[in-house]
Amino acid sequence: MLLLTFQASLLALIALSFLLIIAVPVVFALPNGWNENKNYILTGSAIWISLVLLVGTLNYFVI
Repeated sequence: MLLLTFQASLLALIALSFLLIIAVPVVFALPNGWNENKNYILTGSAIWISLVLLVGTLNYFVI
């Protein structure tokens, strides 16, 4: 069960990373993009940091 949770968290981290790699430059390239979409970028960044910490913690228990 722990291994499955670790793998799902890692998959979510990788998917979110790819999404942010594409979304952040697009938002900054749009005129007035930061003002309209900053909540999405900040929320995505907070989720990304949480997933990094979760994967690191789960990695400690899996290995």
